[in-house]
Amino acid sequence: MPRLDGKTAFITGATGGIGEASAKRFLEEGANLMLVGRSEEKLQALIERLNGGKSVASYVANATDENALAAAFQATTDSFGHIDILFANAGIEGQVKPIEEQSREIFENVLQINVIGVWLAMKLCIGSMKKQRSGSIIATSSVAGLIGTAGISPYVASKHAICGLVKSAALELGKFNIRVNAIAPGPIDNRMMHSLEDQMNPEDSASVKAFVEESIPMKRYGTNEEVANLVLFLASDESSYCSGVVHSIDGGYIAA
Repeated sequence: MPRLDGKTAFITGATGGIGEASAKRFLEEGANLMLVGRSEEKLQALIERLNGGKSVASYVANATDENALAAAFQATTDSFGHIDILFANAGIEGQVKPIEEQSREIFENVLQINVIGVWLAMKLCIGSMKKQRSGSIIATSSVAGLIGTAGISPYVASKHAICGLVKSAALELGKFNIRVNAIAPGPIDNRMMHSLEDQMNPEDSASVKAFVEESIPMKRYGTNEEVANLVLFLASDESSYCSGVVHSIDGGYIAA
């Protein structure tokens, strides 16, 4: 039997690399999907690539728009009857600058999307999960939520916040059989990491990648698909006793 047979997953940031790879794995394992993102065009292109038929729906919503997210959750229950899995994955990297050069506007925007967006998604799905007394909530943090990284203080602050939010939520929701976990990817070969490389050294971004890879014990970036496999585990009943944990997937990056 597929690992997510009959379950419904709600994914924010669905059109990003990790979001798409996770959607694909969820679909392969029998889940119904509600894909949420800011771009109708990107969502439709993703639906075409997934080719999941009636098992896949989408909703255009900004992660910080409570009314739009609430409507997306309602559309999910209207289409599929229930929500079993929340993958709160929407996030942005912000700008690479020293603290004193970061603008308040950029700092607040990163916090709004990366923290408030995750909190809103959690808040809005908890009611239905409590009623059915089951659910798995997965939030995307980062190794930057576990250690400091110079030059990206808004991002680091936001990802540390996710770790605290997940732990608090796990304490509140455990008695309802709702599990709450975070993933903490290290350097992953996708758009966000390439954006950071370009910002760190616009003239030679390849040198940034080479430097970072050398600092990883496995000497390479991870892939979206490897992260998706971890997300699938946390979404499935195989992780039935995992809650309140930040799960690193980083090739050993923060082991030292």
